Amino acid sequence: MLTSLGHFLVRRRRVVIAAAAVSFVVAGVFGGSVAERLSTGGFENEGSESHRGQELLEDEFGHAPPNFVLLVTARDGTVADPAMVEAGTALTQRLAAEPEIVESVSFWSLGQPPPLASRDGRQALVLGRIDGSDDEVDDAATRLTEAYRVETAEYTVGIGGFAAVFNDVGEQVQEDLAVAEAIALPVTLVLMIVIFGGVVAALLPLGVGILSIIGAFLVLRVLAEITQVSVFALNITIALGLGLAIDYSLFVVSRFREEVTAGRDRDAAVVRTVETAGRTVVYSALTVAVSLAALLVFPLAFLRSFAYGGIPVVLVAGATAVIVLPAVLAALGPKVDAWSVRRARPRPEGEGVWHRIAVLVMRRPIPVATAVVALLLFVGSPFLHISLGLPDDRVLPKSTPSRVVSDQIRDNFDTNEAATLSVVATGIGDPMRRSAEIDAYARRLSAIEGVGRVDAVTGFYAGGRRLPIEAGELTAPFAGDDGTFLSVAPDVEPVSAEGERMVHDIRDVDAPFPVLVTGFSAQLVDSKSAIFGRLPFALALIALTTFVVMFLMVGSVLVPVKALALNLLSLTATFGAMVWVFQDGHLAGLLDFTAVGYIEVSTPILMFCIAFGLSMDYEVFLLSRIKEEYDRSGDNEAAVALGLERTGRIITAAAALISIVFVAQLTSGVTFIKLFGLGLAMAVVMDATLVRAALVPAFMRLAGRANWWAPAPLRRAYERFGLTERDGGVEGAAVGEGRDEAVSRAS
Repeated sequence: MLTSLGHFLVRRRRVVIAAAAVSFVVAGVFGGSVAERLSTGGFENEGSESHRGQELLEDEFGHAPPNFVLLVTARDGTVADPAMVEAGTALTQRLAAEPEIVESVSFWSLGQPPPLASRDGRQALVLGRIDGSDDEVDDAATRLTEAYRVETAEYTVGIGGFAAVFNDVGEQVQEDLAVAEAIALPVTLVLMIVIFGGVVAALLPLGVGILSIIGAFLVLRVLAEITQVSVFALNITIALGLGLAIDYSLFVVSRFREEVTAGRDRDAAVVRTVETAGRTVVYSALTVAVSLAALLVFPLAFLRSFAYGGIPVVLVAGATAVIVLPAVLAALGPKVDAWSVRRARPRPEGEGVWHRIAVLVMRRPIPVATAVVALLLFVGSPFLHISLGLPDDRVLPKSTPSRVVSDQIRDNFDTNEAATLSVVATGIGDPMRRSAEIDAYARRLSAIEGVGRVDAVTGFYAGGRRLPIEAGELTAPFAGDDGTFLSVAPDVEPVSAEGERMVHDIRDVDAPFPVLVTGFSAQLVDSKSAIFGRLPFALALIALTTFVVMFLMVGSVLVPVKALALNLLSLTATFGAMVWVFQDGHLAGLLDFTAVGYIEVSTPILMFCIAFGLSMDYEVFLLSRIKEEYDRSGDNEAAVALGLERTGRIITAAAALISIVFVAQLTSGVTFIKLFGLGLAMAVVMDATLVRAALVPAFMRLAGRANWWAPAPLRRAYERFGLTERDGGVEGAAVGEGRDEAVSRAS
């Protein structure tokens, strides 16, 4: 099939190039506005207890935790002074009248309760709730922030709350994306000119990348009309689009040049390139896509969105590199080397630094493997104490207005009223008939460690006791026709181990009726439960499908298993380093972020799927050439050395280029984007050096001919469905296996 494709591309090169140009224009017209259709939310599991409780709270009681907060600071005196009482009451009424606000209370409207004022009495809170979808909340937060961030002669107003924070996060990410692109593209282009040896050749991967990204934008535009797609999908689409375009183009162009150097004419070189490098790119794209597809099993739209953006860009990049790029090479011919800046002289077979490294490693495989494995395990050891949480205002720079407000609330107030939890019960009849039960339940909740105050229809509670505050109008909102809810204000950081423990303790308290616990801390607990509940299935999906794809490529049982094990080892080291840097905060000053003692819960899953796919990408590049040489010679050690010799430079160059794309993410002001960029860059570099240059040759030397063994049923499956590269075309696997058996008998 690939041979036929190669001949078709040679004959119809102009048609293929024209079709690609038309596709680019169409995708650009319809997909160019995709950013306007994407969501800033998607961090919540819609099937969780916290989500169901939130829906019930809104539907039955018209209440929800506040997500838009005004921090009012008196210029003189305290917020209880008569002038401030009048001004604060008017501000509360003004906010309540806004069409996007469904509920608004404040220090002044609730009778001046102490938790809504700072300890020094100079600041007070106005709590509002913006209703609607994530995007509607984001739009409303943008408008209300501009309208209410004011300074008067009597007071100043700062804007905080989750709606304002995530509005700032979304804006920061889009600004950072433009900065990262402005840094990465020029640097990458200069390095590509050096690596590819000329301007024309260096522009080819850029063209492949642009086609891939625009094609993926079109897919995202369609998906956004069907389901929720996070704006963060743009980051993975652009990064992977550029990175894989570089990888695949480098591999294809290098193979084309190699075939021309070997004496083939232009057309024959294109056909052979499609047969060999094209096959490798197909397997690589499938492997990366499979790794990203595992994200689809998770219930969070944020995680699924990376699969929505990543899978299309991987498949389009692969298709473009296998179809469009060879057609362009057929059209350019010798002009692919036009405007050359250097001309590398071909080295005789068996020479070069990568060949020497492979031979050196295979002479001492056990010491080399032991040393590298020990190093990776040491670097990965901090992963043993990883702690996970949800993103909050501290992912933003300290100077961001919503972060400033959140820090002041955190430092100056006894409780975090914007992070209240709600305990919801329906179907219990008139709650006042069960006031004794509710009173006892509220007392038990208020005695839990981490709970600052409990508000209920029967009154206000703290420390296991009812407070001497008159119930009545203030407690009326907690009663419904057939149910009630209790509001629990924490005095601990909601996104923390203490906040999680508080949620578990609340859910463990004996309730007089069935309840649902909702709120930000409860969302964290439910999100972690949903992710880790689906994690085994995702890992099994990645392992099984990767094994199948790699087996069909090499016809071996041991090689795919070895590849999976080495990639897991490499990723463990990467995660350990990320815990040391971002959770423990060892480089917080250098990288300019706030260490909060945990890592955002979905980031390790996301990094694993992407980094695993990229690692297998390089594994496929290397093993395809090793397998090709082994089919030709039947000599395991020679095949490993020649395979590394012919791909080592390419893999190193590809890793360096894609790392630049990821390292550029360190310019972001959002902490988990920094982590994402540094983590992926480290994973790529580590995999392209320690794993490919040391562990792969060492383990393949130790395994010897067992590398290429498969049981009879799987061997027959490979003979029927697998493909192998050999001079003269892509042939059935039986030819290579037959040579292996003949060599074995001769030995």
